[in-house]
Amino acid sequence: MKGQDILLLIKLVSLDNLRSTNLKPTKLDQKLWGWNPDNEVKALLEHNDHLLESVGNIEYLFTLRGLSEQLGISKSEVNNSMKRCLNVQLAKMNRLTKRPEANRRALIEFISHGIKYVFPVKPAEITRGIPTTFSAPVLQEKLLSAGTLKMVWPDPRGKEMGQAIDPLYKSVPFAVKQDPDLYSYLALIDAIRMGNARESNLAIKILAERLGK
Repeated sequence: MKGQDILLLIKLVSLDNLRSTNLKPTKLDQKLWGWNPDNEVKALLEHNDHLLESVGNIEYLFTLRGLSEQLGISKSEVNNSMKRCLNVQLAKMNRLTKRPEANRRALIEFISHGIKYVFPVKPAEITRGIPTTFSAPVLQEKLLSAGTLKMVWPDPRGKEMGQAIDPLYKSVPFAVKQDPDLYSYLALIDAIRMGNARESNLAIKILAERLGK
């Protein structure tokens, strides 16, 4: 297993939630991420508009090209990642839709008991970035960590300063800016990767509820 495999599996969960609830993807909010309107940001906003238009054809979002565009991973690597996930039964093909989907029960079991050993993480230098673990919105109102520095995925356009946490894969900051649901899931997973009992147990509880165990 590789970090991008978990990113792919969680994206499949997010897309399945999108499909089952008939929701529309959230339009990017520049203020949320503290961006400046330079050319790179404009390109990302245009990219997000393209994905919003694609939701009318949900099938596209599940294709190798669609997943590649959403995750910032090459099509060949998405394909390789999908094969690995299918081989270890963390993903499966839906017999009715013929689309790949995450094996949610197996996924929460792996995340709860194994991910901190396979993808351990330790806070590093102070940097600018996107809040994760207990610093992310999904946990920050449920878990008070007074006197503790924020944890962030390094991102030069992030609006928060904190200790750097290596994301599961280098394109995570790109992917979460387009998908608040994906952001919440990955921040919860980071809390589990950290291995601190209080944060980990709460994150596992919330993640299990969201994955529908």
